Amino acid sequence: MNDKWILVLVLFFASGLLLSHAAGEPPTPRSNTDSSPNVILILADDMALGDLSSLNGGRSRTPNLDRLKNESVWFSQAYSAAPVCAPARASILTGRYPHRTGVVTLNQLTYPSLTRLRRDETTIAELLRDHGYTTGLIGKWHCGNGQGHEPTDHGFDEFEGFLNHTDVRHYNDYRLQVAGQTVAAKDQYLTTDLSARALEYVRRHRDEPFFLHLAHYAPHRPIEAPAEWIEPYVQRGLDEQTATVYAMIEIMDQGIGELLAELDRLGIRERTIVVFASDNGPDPIVGRRFNHDLRGTKYTVYDGGVRVPFLVNWPGKLTPKQRSETVHFTDVLPTLMELCGFDLPETLELDGVSLMGLLTGKAGDTELPEQRFWQWNRTRPRYSHNAAIREGDWKLVRPFVTRNVPKNDSTLPPALYDLSSDPSESRDLAGEHPERVQRMNQSLESWTQAVERDRKRGEATADE
Repeated sequence: MNDKWILVLVLFFASGLLLSHAAGEPPTPRSNTDSSPNVILILADDMALGDLSSLNGGRSRTPNLDRLKNESVWFSQAYSAAPVCAPARASILTGRYPHRTGVVTLNQLTYPSLTRLRRDETTIAELLRDHGYTTGLIGKWHCGNGQGHEPTDHGFDEFEGFLNHTDVRHYNDYRLQVAGQTVAAKDQYLTTDLSARALEYVRRHRDEPFFLHLAHYAPHRPIEAPAEWIEPYVQRGLDEQTATVYAMIEIMDQGIGELLAELDRLGIRERTIVVFASDNGPDPIVGRRFNHDLRGTKYTVYDGGVRVPFLVNWPGKLTPKQRSETVHFTDVLPTLMELCGFDLPETLELDGVSLMGLLTGKAGDTELPEQRFWQWNRTRPRYSHNAAIREGDWKLVRPFVTRNVPKNDSTLPPALYDLSSDPSESRDLAGEHPERVQRMNQSLESWTQAVERDRKRGEATADE
């Protein structure tokens, strides 16, 4: 056979392989010798712990998340880093308290310097990209806008999502940034669109290690869903707003189920770590719904505002179980790095720790921080307002005053709760334990001073 015919045969078989991939046939799974697992970090927005069907007596329908919970390591005492979205997101991406990252408030257009992730912060996307991962963010960013402050400036190779809340007028009327271009949509439902984009992302990168941050907007306002998804909940007697919120979550749940099924179809499910959480508790503006009698909502540092669903899934590697230790968003970055087999840079100063020991059943290998902290108010921090420290089962809270801009420092005394006997934070024990109150309040004060120094490091904040 001459060289010409050999070339023809090579091109023929090569074209056949390309066509089979284009036709959607499952690719050949990666070899078991591949060492780098994929990572998918899914974050819901304003989804309460009580929004999972398995935790609310079937009020909602979340079959895929319920199944994933049963197949995962589920943390029943998991906390966001903040009771609102932007600071929580900055923390989960960096492993640091949000004040250190520069992201302390909400409105990026009114307070740009208080909502921008600092350029000297290191994200999980940057760390994994340095180890050869393709990195992508689909959905909500909310950690800064403007030149030098967008997802592709913080380690994401690809971004298909939105920067500001103003980009989402309605769930059927929104703008996304895709490959640097603005794409307007008026004939699709946002949650379904983001789920479809996540599917395409894993298909594009199935043959290489990837990190996907799927940052859903559901069930954040505006509260909207197709009527056919809302009606079954209304028929069961739920009010219109709760029915709509549950419909929004069910649509998101369906997309997550499709994503997990696609990982199976592509033969990469067992090579993929999936983390699911919500950024904070339920929004009080859309009405009260079931949340296990936890006190507070979004905007407050009571458990109803900061305690969230949180699971880690890795089939064949992590045995499903429930853990009751207090874990925190700052733990996500070091945990994922250790699960992927990578050392952290020695210069990286984190507030969280790896949960590897808790995930693998070797709890003695995990030394959790003795104390966890929270604080939030609009504009620059006023640490006398809406701040908390948890130490074991004890939680000290500097009370919430307003979700609007505080005019002055708060003069309200701190309250003390024993969460082991009072998970609803309804009995203030400060008068019975003055020494504990003094000690924990001093620890909280020391933390506020440390993170405030870090927040102000070397950068002017003219718009404060």
